[in-house]
Amino acid sequence: MTTLEPATDAATDNLAALESEAIHIFREVAGEFDRPVILFSGGKDSTLLLHLAIKAFWPAPVPFPLLHVDTGHNFDEVIDFRDRVVEQHGLRLVVAKVQDWIDDGRLEERADGMRNPLQTTPLLDTIAENKFDAVFGGGRRDEERARAKERIFSLRNAFGQWEPRRQRPELWNLYNGRHRPGEQVRVFPLSNWTEADVWNYIAREKVELPSIYYAHRREVYQRDGMWLAEGPWGGPRPDEVVQELTVRYRTVGDGSCTGAIESTAATVDEVIAEVSASRLTERGATRADDRMSEAAMEDRKREGYF
Repeated sequence: MTTLEPATDAATDNLAALESEAIHIFREVAGEFDRPVILFSGGKDSTLLLHLAIKAFWPAPVPFPLLHVDTGHNFDEVIDFRDRVVEQHGLRLVVAKVQDWIDDGRLEERADGMRNPLQTTPLLDTIAENKFDAVFGGGRRDEERARAKERIFSLRNAFGQWEPRRQRPELWNLYNGRHRPGEQVRVFPLSNWTEADVWNYIAREKVELPSIYYAHRREVYQRDGMWLAEGPWGGPRPDEVVQELTVRYRTVGDGSCTGAIESTAATVDEVIAEVSASRLTERGATRADDRMSEAAMEDRKREGYF
């Protein structure tokens, strides 16, 4: 007699497969490299990355430190969340402050006030100083066309630069971590996730995020089609009117170039419904630094950025 197996939930199977792949990548790096580090800003992707790392090594502690390149123009809610998570899990956090590089003359403030493009030098200097040889990032291929070119193990030269022709094939989930002294490998366990996958997994795992990812009242002003918040980064200009709106953030970063969207999505389920209806990625919709040119992200990646 033929028995029928119960129907499986395709979404659940997809999340399980993505989780399994990410955990495998974390463990592979732990076995291949001497000094890995996880980039952690307190944003949703890096928080998910940390959640997966905790699962990968549980009940042992996460064997890598965290690194945050702090522009000094972050949202208070995100920095508070970052520090609370680090304390909660007993993690070591290395903070590279862009302001320190400005103060000693290694960097100069940009005329437009953006500090996201200034992150590359502090990142590379801190990697070199700590001799980190594998750096985990939360980049996903669906975010931006340059990131879609990335391998999961992305080889960088001794200057931290991305060279597309040196990237290696990754067949059958086999990852080649070989590198010369001074070179690094950037590792992207979330490469195959989409924004919808991220939010569905956050819902399934009940992952806590900074409050600004959900609808709240905030004073904002419009510039180049985005709602920006007041802060130490400057603005608004004389012709820009401040309004109090109900907004949320799809991505978080430097406050001078990270825009909010008008939204009433105050719960995870409401955010999932909103994301499912969107036709723009979170970076395309709310990040001014990616709008500077058609190849803005790829240019920064070649210089050593993620």
